[in-house]
Amino acid sequence: MTQISISNAVVEFGATTLFKDITFTVAAGERWGVVGRNGTGKTTLFKLITGAMQPTRGQIARQPGLRVSLLEQHRDFGDATTVWEAAAGQFADLLALEKSLADQASALGEHSSEAALEKYGHDLERFEREGGYTFAPRVDAVLHGLGFEPVEARTRSLERLSGGERGRLGLARQLVSPAEMLLLDEPTNHLDLETTQWLEQYLRETDKSVVVISHDRAFLAAIADHILHFEGDTAFAYTGGYESFIVQREERRLSQQRQFAKQQRTIAAESDYIARNIAGQNSKQAKGRRKRLERLPRLSSPIGEDGTMALRLEIAERGGDQVVVAKNVKIAVPDAAAAGGQRTLLEHFNARLVRGERLGILGPNGAGKSTLLKTLMGEREVAGGELVLGGSISVAYYRQDLAQVPLGKSLYEVISDLRPTWERRMVQGHLGRFGFSGDEVQRRAETLSGGERARVALAMMMLSRANLLVLDEPTNHLDVESIEALEDAIERYEGTVILVSHDRALLRALATKVWVLHERRMTEFDGSFAEWEVVSQERAHAAAVQQSEEEALRRVRERQKTERRDASKGSGGDQVRSQLRDAKRAVERAESEVSRCEGDVGRLSGTLENPDLYTKPDGAKRARELGQELEKAKRALDRALAQWGEATEALERLEKAGV
Repeated sequence: MTQISISNAVVEFGATTLFKDITFTVAAGERWGVVGRNGTGKTTLFKLITGAMQPTRGQIARQPGLRVSLLEQHRDFGDATTVWEAAAGQFADLLALEKSLADQASALGEHSSEAALEKYGHDLERFEREGGYTFAPRVDAVLHGLGFEPVEARTRSLERLSGGERGRLGLARQLVSPAEMLLLDEPTNHLDLETTQWLEQYLRETDKSVVVISHDRAFLAAIADHILHFEGDTAFAYTGGYESFIVQREERRLSQQRQFAKQQRTIAAESDYIARNIAGQNSKQAKGRRKRLERLPRLSSPIGEDGTMALRLEIAERGGDQVVVAKNVKIAVPDAAAAGGQRTLLEHFNARLVRGERLGILGPNGAGKSTLLKTLMGEREVAGGELVLGGSISVAYYRQDLAQVPLGKSLYEVISDLRPTWERRMVQGHLGRFGFSGDEVQRRAETLSGGERARVALAMMMLSRANLLVLDEPTNHLDVESIEALEDAIERYEGTVILVSHDRALLRALATKVWVLHERRMTEFDGSFAEWEVVSQERAHAAAVQQSEEEALRRVRERQKTERRDASKGSGGDQVRSQLRDAKRAVERAESEVSRCEGDVGRLSGTLENPDLYTKPDGAKRARELGQELEKAKRALDRALAQWGEATEALERLEKAGV
């Protein structure tokens, strides 16, 4: 069933056309990814879908009664005061009804008139019909998935939340809403890797329709079955996931290029004929061709990479081989609630980063990744140990908050201050490489959007010619095309890179080494991010297997305690007693086999869960081998449990027969 149909939509602001001729439909249960450069109209599209804005021309049809939930980049929680109230905000009527029912029930104990009983029954029926008994567990489950403790959330004040936590809370509010369609605008911006993976699974399993604006390519590849791509003042709809979209987009661009080139050749040939014959004996034919040429609809030039950020990263000098050295480092931050007034983020950290490596630093939000970078840059003191840069190392630091861009200056002044000997045309040319042309170079930095400030920060970084790049969440404000340009530039870069990011596609393409920060400990994985993902999945699988097997064995032991009886109970002949003895021995052998298999599963799971395994050169290969052994041990344990069940049932039958 079609929920939203948009046909030939055009949006104009005065003489400026934002986009035109957009046509696509969203059917129930579809998951659309919306991509394109910043400023092309993606957020405006959401306003059209919700009805907050009408197109200048074109048609928008909505399914009658369709409920749409919009997650905006700027979150508003209304009158809510606690985290739980904010998450359950769209169930405010049910929360009020629940409180009313409690008050009515209390009043009925003192005065139970027929009218009061009828109202209570009517409200109770409505409460159940509208999901009053199911929405609270749903809110709890989503809050837990997004990193909040549901019990604590009922009393935790909104005022205590950080910006990232408010972002996750806004997402929780949308996910639990009763809407049939979710509109999500950059939902992964404040999520760490683990939470992003939870969101992917949630969106894959939901029966709601989803339209999501995102620059996270791995996220889009995991959830989207359709793509809407904004480019060239319009948008093109593609059926299939993100990888399929990339292929189809290139095929369409190639087809456009061929058609355009063919028409240009035709126009050139006709123009040449007209010029040669307009005054000659073939003048009549030439004039006819000129009229046809004037009426010929011109194809637009092919949409390609024009306007893409032109980033090139070079180094001024090679630098030393030892780039970063950490010796027994401890990092702490002030915390009045912690013992000694400090909270430790990292301790006993020893590591070495050598020239040319591209390091990815991973860890949950709040673990201390950005604090580690600030400490490395000398902005914070280490609480213990030594963290130093090597000799001849020059650093370009891309901050997550973009504080390196001076807000009180124009873009021209920002670049001119870094290159005071440059002529005006050179400054303007450099800014033009990053999408700022004409009068835009005189804009003051405080007027820029997040994406524009990010491009200015990259323009500044390009001029540094540093041999060490320290990048803290560089993709947060960039569109997909700019991220791809950044990825290509880093791939060609000859220096060393330290990258903190939740963008898995970027990490897969670039990170040749991984540090994982978790619970004050840094684990070094000497392999690429893609290899780390494999062994991380093995560890998660081992933990899940161990949990399920422990549950199965617990049931086995409970049955042993409650169902096994003394074989000597009852009377019977020698044959019955012999059968009982044999059955008892069979049960004991089966129990012994279960114990042996349980030991194998526990041993293999423990090995896979040991972080030291992944620090060895052959860790990834050994983890895969152990994962295969674990699967075999699990199957053997399943067989042993089945045999034990059969032996136990046989013993029970004999015991009953001998009573």
